[in-house]
Amino acid sequence: MNSSVATRATEVVLPGPVEPDGLRLRVSDLPAPAEGQVLLRMDATGVSFAEQQMRLGKYYDQPAYPFVPGYDVVGTVTATGPGVDPAMTGRRFAAVIKVGGWASHLLVEAGDLVPVPDEVDPAAALAVAVNGVTAWQMLHRKAKVRAGATVVVLGANGGVGSILVQLARHAGITVIGTASARHHETVRELGATPVDYRDPDMYQQIRELAPGGVDAVFDHVGGPGLVESWRLLRRGGTLVNYGAASGKNDKGNALLPTVKLFGRLLAWNHLPNGKNAHFYNFWAGRRRLADFRARLSQDLTEVLRLVAAGAVVPRIAARIPLTETAAALTLAESRTVLGKVVIVPEP
Repeated sequence: MNSSVATRATEVVLPGPVEPDGLRLRVSDLPAPAEGQVLLRMDATGVSFAEQQMRLGKYYDQPAYPFVPGYDVVGTVTATGPGVDPAMTGRRFAAVIKVGGWASHLLVEAGDLVPVPDEVDPAAALAVAVNGVTAWQMLHRKAKVRAGATVVVLGANGGVGSILVQLARHAGITVIGTASARHHETVRELGATPVDYRDPDMYQQIRELAPGGVDAVFDHVGGPGLVESWRLLRRGGTLVNYGAASGKNDKGNALLPTVKLFGRLLAWNHLPNGKNAHFYNFWAGRRRLADFRARLSQDLTEVLRLVAAGAVVPRIAARIPLTETAAALTLAESRTVLGKVVIVPEP
């Protein structure tokens, strides 16, 4: 139903490039949903690498400070604006919104919503909203890996990596996954062969496991190691880079390293060895908004179906109340967790 009554929302604000304990809480009155909008009551949001970069002022095209972070959200529609099906009220949806998710209530464009099956826990749905779509699109749309192939997943214990391993194994693909030694048992349980990323001979170990080269490497680290990832590929193989975690704490312009990275990947694509190199950008194609939304909805719906069927089990590192988001951000940045740090409503 439509409502003209303002809704009071608790929001977590990033005031500038501060430490996690510099986050601020505020209470805002939200207006009724406008044309094409819904009012969403947050059931789960989370911390991703994007918010960690935003905290440092290093995320490409982030808003000016202060703003409310929160890249993705799962919530229940409590009111609909004009032009929106009122039957959406009371139903749970996931949305990827880039900013604004760290709030008890928020206004969201109805076109960005993807239905969440009733049997899927909100935190589990949140854990695949960005990470699951990223993993699915890199595996099936970018690299187009087929059954019987062998791939390398850097950070196989992480939010994207752990889902990517499960999607690949579900598709009949052999996976070599890097992780710290303490996470090797978990990586094995996911179905991958673990290799210690701290071992200076990591790439040599991977070559011994796949002496003929691998069909794809999924690299979120970037930096100097990207060359080694490229060298792991067999002829016709594909490198998909989707981040630059190695430069997380580097100072200076955030755009320049990205431009250099694009230049390197583009140059590799023109070498006469049949290999391919791509940079995965979640937001690519958004200028054609209807197509972007349709593709995201299709892919997230498929991942949620696999979650509902138990074929993909998202890893939840912790569930932390909204008012303790500073602790959630600190935990996510500690690099000690397995899976997604999820922010939930107050008890």
